[in-house]
Amino acid sequence: MTGNGRVGEPLIAASGIWKIFGPKADRIIGTSDAELSRAALREQTGCVAAVRDVSFEVWPGEVFVVMGLSGSIRIAGQDVTAAGPAELRELRRHSVSMVFQHFGLLAHRRVIDNVAFGLEIRGMPKEQRLARARDLLALVGLEDVEKQFPDQLSGGMQQRVGVARAFATSPAVMLYDEPFSALDPLIRRDMQDEVCRLQEETGQTMVFITHDLPEALRLGDRIAIMRDGAIVQLGTPEEVVGSPADEYVENFVRDVPRSHVLTLRWIMREAEPDEILDGPRLDVRCVVRDAVPALAGSERPVVAVDGDRVVGVVDRTAALQAMAGEGG
Repeated sequence: MTGNGRVGEPLIAASGIWKIFGPKADRIIGTSDAELSRAALREQTGCVAAVRDVSFEVWPGEVFVVMGLSGSIRIAGQDVTAAGPAELRELRRHSVSMVFQHFGLLAHRRVIDNVAFGLEIRGMPKEQRLARARDLLALVGLEDVEKQFPDQLSGGMQQRVGVARAFATSPAVMLYDEPFSALDPLIRRDMQDEVCRLQEETGQTMVFITHDLPEALRLGDRIAIMRDGAIVQLGTPEEVVGSPADEYVENFVRDVPRSHVLTLRWIMREAEPDEILDGPRLDVRCVVRDAVPALAGSERPVVAVDGDRVVGVVDRTAALQAMAGEGG
């Protein structure tokens, strides 16, 4: 992820997004009806506001998670909502790849041909696209099944094929629409691990749509939590868990073990001017849970470092406070 050192333009910029369903939905935006509560809007107009005036940006290399789009959505500088059918097809072919909940593989094609399908649509010569597909199958650990058909694979393997297919065209953005919800919990976690590994290796920009909070916290660099069509909090996993924006988010994250999410950066303090910094040194991105052994085994506070630079100090008390109320 680009982190706080962002430069240039965001890869995705969404501004003033509305999505209203119902009779004469196009007449709601910009009127007083748009300010009605969800229930009142439905009662008075028969319409439902699925998305209300939402704005956000996604930066190159970021994993952005939406929990819960008309208006203006720009991808790689192009206004998606103003694009015609031909422009949308080109955007889909060259800038955005999608991974779906139900795989969407072509049953009559071999695995390697499924992965190469997007490149075939682009007109890439057969040997080139098959070579690219083999590289992607190796990346996701499926090089041994290239000649099989999708129905010969497990659900987890089929989803890996879907991920490889999405990577094949080297898209600017990969969009995951609840991609793992059809998988059993163990395979789902394996796929989350796989996505984390692939993102670390490739730096791919990803947007996830999910209803699973642990998945969002595990994968996201930033998370947009939505309620009644509006974003109620947009922040890092630490910000969402450590500083909920309102009672809704607080209830949402109540059962999340804080020590699994909060890092030393969240709980550290500044070192005193004459403080002796001879305690254990841990990376500032280390989560509290993983820092507990060092805190328990030393009489000195843990020294939080970013590379070779000391950035703060962590006392046992701060760690205990971070863990207070877990499981409540």
